[in-house]
Amino acid sequence: MPKHSHLRAGVFKTLQASKGFSFVELLVVSTMLLILASAVMPLSRVTIQRQREAELRRALREMRTAIDEYKDAVDLGLIGGFDVEAGSEGYPESLEILVEGVQRLNDASDGKLRFLRRIPFDPITRSHEWGLRSYQDDPDSTRWSGDNVYDVYTSSTATALDGTPYNEW
Repeated sequence: MPKHSHLRAGVFKTLQASKGFSFVELLVVSTMLLILASAVMPLSRVTIQRQREAELRRALREMRTAIDEYKDAVDLGLIGGFDVEAGSEGYPESLEILVEGVQRLNDASDGKLRFLRRIPFDPITRSHEWGLRSYQDDPDSTRWSGDNVYDVYTSSTATALDGTPYNEW
C-alpha cells in the first residue's frame, strides 16, 4: 500500500460529503424565503388598493367636470329648450344625458354636444352604478331625489388608506 493512499481516501470522502446541501441549510433558506414573501404580500395589497383609489379619484373628477361643463353650457345658452328641464337649475337629469349628448341651440348641423364618452367604471364597487345627489338634496344625503345630477359619489361604504370613507370623496 502506498504511503499517500490514506490521504487520498480522506480527501475523496470530504469531496463526497460537500456535494449537496444539508437539510438544515435547506430549512434555513426556506424559512428566509417564507419571511420575505410574507413581507411582500401586504405591500402588494396596499399597492393594488392605492391604484384603485387613484382610479376612483380620476373617475369622480371626470364625471364632476362633465357635470360642470353641462351647467356652463346651459348658463352660456349653448343648450336649452327641451333638453333642459324646468327646475333643474341647469344640471343634467341623469348621467346618461352626458353620454348621449344634447342638441345645441341655433345649430342646424344636427350635431350633439356630448360631455362623456361613457359612464366610468367604479373601481371600488366594480360596477357602473354611482351614488347621485341633486341640487335640491342635502350635501351629505345618501338618497337621490331624482331632480337632477349635481354631484356623484361611490356607493361603497369602505374606508380608504387615509381613513376617510370612499363615499365622502
